[in-house]
Amino acid sequence: MIQPTKIDVLLQACNLSKHFGGLAALTDVSLTIHRHEIYGLIGPNGAGKTTLFNVLTGLYSASNGSIIFDGVNLVGKSPHDVAKAGIVRTFQNIRLFNNMTVLENVMVGRHLHTHIGIFGAILRNQKTRAEEVAIRRRARELLDYTGIIHHSKMLAKNLSYGDQRRLEIARALATEPRLLALDEPAAGMNEIETIGLRRLLEGIRSDGGTILLIEHDVKLVMGLCDRLTVLDYGRKIAEGFPADIQRDSAVISAYLGGAES
Repeated sequence: MIQPTKIDVLLQACNLSKHFGGLAALTDVSLTIHRHEIYGLIGPNGAGKTTLFNVLTGLYSASNGSIIFDGVNLVGKSPHDVAKAGIVRTFQNIRLFNNMTVLENVMVGRHLHTHIGIFGAILRNQKTRAEEVAIRRRARELLDYTGIIHHSKMLAKNLSYGDQRRLEIARALATEPRLLALDEPAAGMNEIETIGLRRLLEGIRSDGGTILLIEHDVKLVMGLCDRLTVLDYGRKIAEGFPADIQRDSAVISAYLGGAES
């Protein structure tokens, strides 16, 4: 008899709530993300998606609930500690070092894995120089991986919008995340750029990565994600495979009867 495959849970959020004064932005939201999957988070505008992202990544403290990431409770941890634990995110609004080159932006993302220290930076010893060479080499590998190596010497502000999104992903990958959290990476992209983004994210998953994705492009989400959670007014109204979500009456009502996505 063939034994069922054991599902490897990476993150489990249980009964997360977030209140701002008397306003409940999230109410008892639970979800489970498995390793090596793309997990989607969708819902109409104002549904609480970005609030949940901010709670999961330490920008907001949860009012109630737990976030267990690879066996460790992250509730109350700072964004820096959450990033060190392995959850790294991008933002809705692009946040790059505009006057640094594309290569330098990715090199900055390696700071979580450097050991130079202040004395190494001052003395510029052999160990420091070797580490800088390794950082530059890895940054170039990631630019090649994300398809923008030919822009490595360009200032980040001069990239096209779609390539700026790719640069954000390359910089996030430079931290070696165990969970890559992407907040609307396809926003503002044209159809060709969106197709390229889908291929990139599928490649990250194929190479062993795990992705949590907020995205308003429903066509992209349904064709890309392994599983989805749908939020509406800060509550989870559905969770499951894309085909099941598309048929869910509560989801249909939320999108047709709520704010536009």
